[in-house]
Amino acid sequence: MYTALLVVHLVLCAAIIVLVLMQQGKGADAGAAFGSGASGTVFGARGSASFLSKVTGVLAAGFFLTSLVLAMLSSHQTSSTSVMQSTPQEQSAPAVPAAPPAKSANQPAPSSQPAPSSSTQGAGQ
Repeated sequence: MYTALLVVHLVLCAAIIVLVLMQQGKGADAGAAFGSGASGTVFGARGSASFLSKVTGVLAAGFFLTSLVLAMLSSHQTSSTSVMQSTPQEQSAPAVPAAPPAKSANQPAPSSQPAPSSSTQGAGQ
């Protein structure tokens, strides 16, 4: 029932959007007074505005009604477990890397002498 009501709610929403976009603004009526061709429409010069307004009002009432019913249905659906409890816990790697291994006594100490340079040969040549 919840899914069917949600589909009806979305259809009502889309229908309201389409009907609101089809309606003309108040400024369009000034052009109709000077013969812009609005009097030759299907609903007449003034009939389309009132027809579309009435249909939009009925759809808006249905939209509000389905909103209230969906809110009441979702408030009655409570679960005793949280989202974090329902997901499996994964073991993660440690955040701090391990310390480097200690040096053994058998390894020689690093040399403090500079490496020989190739630029020392024949500087005066």
